[in-house]
Amino acid sequence: MASSWSVCGVCDYRHITKPSVVWCTECDEGLCGECKDHHSISKGTRNHDTVSITEYQKLPSEVLQLANSCDKHNEKYVLFCKKHDCPCCKKCVVKSHMECKELTDIDDITRNIKSSNAFADIEQTLSEIAENIKRLRIDREDNMTSIGNKSREIEKEVLETRARINLHLDKLQDAILKDLKTREEEESNKIRQLLKSMSDKEKAIAELQTNIGNIKQYASDLQTFLALKHIEKDVVAEEKYIQLMVKSDGGNQIDFLCKTNPSLQGLISAIQKFGDVVVTSEPCKIPILKQKDTQAQMMVATTSMTIDSLTPSLQQTLNTKLSFVTGCTFLSDHRMVISCLAKGMIKVFRPDASLDFEIGNLSRVFDLANIGDKSVAVTSGYHEDCRQINVIDLKERKVKKTLNVNSVNSGVAYFEDRLIYCAEKDGIQMINLNDESIINITKTVVTSFTYVTEFRDNIFFTNCNNNSVTCVDFKGNTRWVFKKKTLSVLKTPFGISVDGGGNVYVVGGGSNNVVVISSNGQNYRVILTSANGLKEPAAIHVDRSNFKMLVANRNGTVFLYNLK
Repeated sequence: MASSWSVCGVCDYRHITKPSVVWCTECDEGLCGECKDHHSISKGTRNHDTVSITEYQKLPSEVLQLANSCDKHNEKYVLFCKKHDCPCCKKCVVKSHMECKELTDIDDITRNIKSSNAFADIEQTLSEIAENIKRLRIDREDNMTSIGNKSREIEKEVLETRARINLHLDKLQDAILKDLKTREEEESNKIRQLLKSMSDKEKAIAELQTNIGNIKQYASDLQTFLALKHIEKDVVAEEKYIQLMVKSDGGNQIDFLCKTNPSLQGLISAIQKFGDVVVTSEPCKIPILKQKDTQAQMMVATTSMTIDSLTPSLQQTLNTKLSFVTGCTFLSDHRMVISCLAKGMIKVFRPDASLDFEIGNLSRVFDLANIGDKSVAVTSGYHEDCRQINVIDLKERKVKKTLNVNSVNSGVAYFEDRLIYCAEKDGIQMINLNDESIINITKTVVTSFTYVTEFRDNIFFTNCNNNSVTCVDFKGNTRWVFKKKTLSVLKTPFGISVDGGGNVYVVGGGSNNVVVISSNGQNYRVILTSANGLKEPAAIHVDRSNFKMLVANRNGTVFLYNLK
């Protein structure tokens, strides 16, 4: 924890109590007026940056409590471990980080941190979240007003109709008006609850923005860096709230209309009710400002890769001792999972390529996807007699849930508690892991060996019959199609994956290569060929956070590449 900023550290050491007037971030202590003068002319400290105590107090309490040195060893931080995402002193390195390969000088990371892209991204994201909440709040308020106005219009229509018919309809009139009021109140209450939630979020975002501004102006580089590690988690949570709100029923556009009974005009004595109040609900149409994808973890230091700068380097070759491999993926702890169609099993390998364990007797197995919590989802492939997806608990090493999808299922990808899977003649479908509801994304017929992946607002899938890669949005609208007449570029595409920059990786089972396609589908580059050992490659997976890539040959040989 930082030293007390209210008293002069130098005087306190001499058992003299004097209030501090400035704070030295490098000395990590406050200074009174007299000590400040000595500090500013002393050879060892004259170049230190100081800030007035009044301004220093403007920093958030979380920043003021951040330690500038290791609380375990009471030594200055000198390195930052990217693997463990933490600063280290020299003793920390010796005791806990000797095996870590990604140790960086902390001065290199904190240098120019306030003008870094990471800091700018946080500011931009906070601004976007605040703007999104404001726009959504206004939209919800307008909707509440519009349904109130529409309710009044319906009420007037009901009363005018009532005036032209017999008095015996009084009871029916009262019933529909009561229903109308009830529906209006129900929908308005839903929106009021959402508005209250958004109001709370606006206050929280405003506080974060104020903190960011104060950090940028008064905090040291190290404090700024450490504070960003805390704040970015809140930012991710707030942005996820926006996405969930838009996709939830609470963000739907509510409207009222009245369906008058057609028998009302001629068969008064036979009418049992005045009509029905119908509530229509449409998805929110407010476009959400989104500078970048925040589903992946925010990193202070990131590497932007283009298809021209990609230089995959082989790290390991896995001898899986399997045949007819059809799927591969990474786990969060960097273990690798391989699926085998021929043997109906999966194998889990440690980061050093040694076998961890295997799970057999899974009946039908095709592709697989990491769904978090040490679980994977495994599709059953193109067999008509097995139309289900199994969720396997890797800790218990058994199937913990079976999803009956009632269709052939091959390639699969995970997205926000949902599985996107290829369903052959039923196209691309998505199943909710919570309530098991299924929606159709596109009814375009896909092959029995179609693979799929997702990134941001897009879904990508292969077609080995016409040698193409297609990008669609979540409503099934085609964004682009990649297809080359020259089959040496991409023939019989199978596995597909996307990195953190939106680059699309596809294996050519017939061309024995890996092709990377730009995010807009316009450019491409062959980055691996048969010269790299590729022979009928079937599956590929890119770890977006660790810049690693798995490429699996159908014969069971699997290659692990570093993409940096």
